Amino acid sequence: MSNLFWLTDAQMARLQPFFPKSHGKPRVDDRRVLSGIIFLNRNGLRWRDAPREYGPPKTLYNRWKRWSDKGIFARMMDGLRGHRSEDGDDRRDLPEGAPHGDQPAVEKGGSGDQRGRLIGRTKGGMNTKLHAVADADGRPIRFFMTAGQVSDYTGAAALLSSLPSADWLLADRGYDAGWFREALKHKGIKPCIPGRKSRAKPIKHDKRRYKRRNRIEIMFGRLKDWRRVATRYDRCPKVFFSAIALAATVIFWL
Repeated sequence: MSNLFWLTDAQMARLQPFFPKSHGKPRVDDRRVLSGIIFLNRNGLRWRDAPREYGPPKTLYNRWKRWSDKGIFARMMDGLRGHRSEDGDDRRDLPEGAPHGDQPAVEKGGSGDQRGRLIGRTKGGMNTKLHAVADADGRPIRFFMTAGQVSDYTGAAALLSSLPSADWLLADRGYDAGWFREALKHKGIKPCIPGRKSRAKPIKHDKRRYKRRNRIEIMFGRLKDWRRVATRYDRCPKVFFSAIALAATVIFWL
């Protein structure tokens, strides 16, 4: 098949430091297996439908599940992402909707409880919410995942301590809270957040600067080009979060 995805030698060289050490019997070809995992995640295929060029589907699934449970794919994104934008603008965007870029926020629950899977009921049905921090170029640097009905304030509080140094932070009105604005000012970050319509006293914001927030919406659109991100196929939040981290790594940081 001519449309198969294959990692280049340069890309493998960048990913190699994040691979876990092999104990005992050597692993199957990393390039072939990882390329197959990327291909299946991007196209939303069942594991049994994997092209034969990538090897046995069971091998692909086992590697995907084991490395997801160990947080390998999230570690790849966290290690490859840049800490500052190339143009020197330290503005960060906090959008609407896993703790910072390493793990989803898994809640405890009994057997059959959807909360532990980070799936919640919203107006659009059962859903999962992804909070993110992006740099000035619209590249993701932090993720936090919650159930769909969880307030944006929860994501803001979780991401606050891991925010990098910045001059401005752009966010939509879902993050308009007095405590959040004060926390940003305490960190030396100027908030550019529209006030909620329910506020008795309107809050002014830089409308021209706020227009740049479209970059993070574009980022979400590019992530959703991957079928396994646009549609959640996995019950386990760690596995779903790995699909998000892998997509972000390949699209923005590899």
